[in-house]
Amino acid sequence: MSTLNELSQAIQKGRTKLVQELVPRALEEGLAPRAILEDGLLAGMGIVGEQFKAGTMFVPQVLMAAKAMNAGTALLKPHLTGDHAAPLGRACLGTVKGDLHDIGKNLVRMMFEGQGIEVIDLGVDVAPETFIRTAMEQNCSIIACSSLLTTSMPAMGEVVEAAKAAGIRDQVKIMVGGAPVTQRFCEDIDADAYTADAATAATVAAQYLSAQ
Repeated sequence: MSTLNELSQAIQKGRTKLVQELVPRALEEGLAPRAILEDGLLAGMGIVGEQFKAGTMFVPQVLMAAKAMNAGTALLKPHLTGDHAAPLGRACLGTVKGDLHDIGKNLVRMMFEGQGIEVIDLGVDVAPETFIRTAMEQNCSIIACSSLLTTSMPAMGEVVEAAKAAGIRDQVKIMVGGAPVTQRFCEDIDADAYTADAATAATVAAQYLSAQ
């Protein structure tokens, strides 16, 4: 089995120590850092996303895979130099104002990172103006909003309106998700995309960024 395949499987199994052994080995073998990232780490995390979406992998396993992914990326980052090391794009992410739930948001962040997207995690109880200010200051192409409470859902519409007021609505894609959120709600508030799970959200975000 090639080192890249071993890396992919180690990510899928959440074996952080093994990933920390395999990344240096891959570098010693002369493999390109970008290939290690894309064909080893990201390939493994992509499979994790597919299995999570299919219901054959669960939150604790995803968290372990994400931990392994972060450890591998940290070792690889110093070797990723030059234009080809640029991330796919940048997104700001947060749970909207009035909601303190973060498990779903954290899963989305992990899946985004697994797609090679740089994520600015704003945390929970995030005001609409914070999303917009961050998107403008950090040059984010995507604003991703999470909500687990029906009472906080209107804040998602406020994010959309704030983007319009700031004149950046045509420059960002606004994605919404969370247990009470629906496709109809997404359309009603004029957001760009609703996804029912973190893995699909990451796939859609990657498609948006690749199309830029």
